[in-house]
Amino acid sequence: MEERFQHRISSARVRVTDESGKPVAGRNVRFRLKNHEFLFGCGAFDSLNIGEHSQIGGRSFKVAGRTIDKAFFQQRVDRFLDLFNYGTLPFYWGQYEPQEGNPQYENRMEAAQYLRAHGVTPKGHPLCWHTACADWLLKYDNKTIMDKQLARIQRDVTAFKGVIDIWDVINETVIMPVFDRYDNAITRICNAYGRNTLIKEVFAAAKDANPDALLLINDFNLSPAYEKVIDECLNLGVPIGAIGIQTHQHQGYKGAEWLRDVVKRFSRFGIPLHFTENTLVSGEIMPAHIVDLNDYQVDEWPTTPEGEARQEREWKEMIEILFASPSVEAVTGWDLSDGAWLHAPSGLIRIDNSVKPSYLMLQDHVKNVWTTDVTLTTDENGYADLSGFRGTYEVSADGREAGLVLSKNTKEISVIL
Repeated sequence: MEERFQHRISSARVRVTDESGKPVAGRNVRFRLKNHEFLFGCGAFDSLNIGEHSQIGGRSFKVAGRTIDKAFFQQRVDRFLDLFNYGTLPFYWGQYEPQEGNPQYENRMEAAQYLRAHGVTPKGHPLCWHTACADWLLKYDNKTIMDKQLARIQRDVTAFKGVIDIWDVINETVIMPVFDRYDNAITRICNAYGRNTLIKEVFAAAKDANPDALLLINDFNLSPAYEKVIDECLNLGVPIGAIGIQTHQHQGYKGAEWLRDVVKRFSRFGIPLHFTENTLVSGEIMPAHIVDLNDYQVDEWPTTPEGEARQEREWKEMIEILFASPSVEAVTGWDLSDGAWLHAPSGLIRIDNSVKPSYLMLQDHVKNVWTTDVTLTTDENGYADLSGFRGTYEVSADGREAGLVLSKNTKEISVIL
């Protein structure tokens, strides 16, 4: 194991006993990592289309000769499950509650429970954002908008408590007060009450609804302006549990030096870093003169063999740098498949669900390179010394199985086989 990844390893004495408490001595016991502590994630939006409350219902579509139906989306979800242990689910207010009082609760809960049942930690994104906001809020005055925003957070964080316990609480606050592409309720209240007051209030509402939740602030603006927002919020006592960092690199990979600088600058807060939204394209690079990525509108943006090879190289360097950074606890590839946001070839699988080299590389890293699968012989007292990547393990011997969790501060663990 490379030295730069050693901080992901923990060691513990494991005492193996039978149900009566008698040591299981002199036995070969296998310890196999089942699920990393580190969160390897991706957008899990496709899981909204496979259940009883599927967004597409029982419909099917023909697109370029392919049938798009639940089975098609299930194949995508299976690709997701074969690699990731962390999934982002959409809670954009305007989509989640298109009519006031009618949230898409069943669909999101069904998807979140499905992910958890398959070993995936779900995250909700986002609770407060000026984009994709609910248009029906615009008929209200600012005080009512603020009240409804806080009530929405209380409602949704409470409703999903124990199923979704990680939330992007507020999204893109650097631009929020000056956002002027269209009128929206959140920019209104951000200016009426002040950015820091809004941030403090939405975090307080989320914390009150689920005191044990991991709460994120999230932004694409990684300039000192974002650092200033974080500084000011921490001084106000805002309970930021993790700092969300977006790196949508449609205009080309920003490189190792840039990435390390970002990690260094935001690590100074002593708060875990989550790289929440990351895209690297496998086709033509978006022109550099585009200021707002949303302005690049094309009918087709195909993936290419050369682009896929480039994407694999860039994802490899990026994931290795971030996994080697002690302050980073989660990395999320934003698009599972091509053709999502901006029609970009930014997925890890193609539009037809076939996997790209970047997918296979990441799968090899997560499942083969960064894993632990060892067989140890217990001593006369049933002890074995386990050293491995932190996470959830399957322990087995003589046809019996149990589980254990190896964490950073684990020193001794008891297992009954």
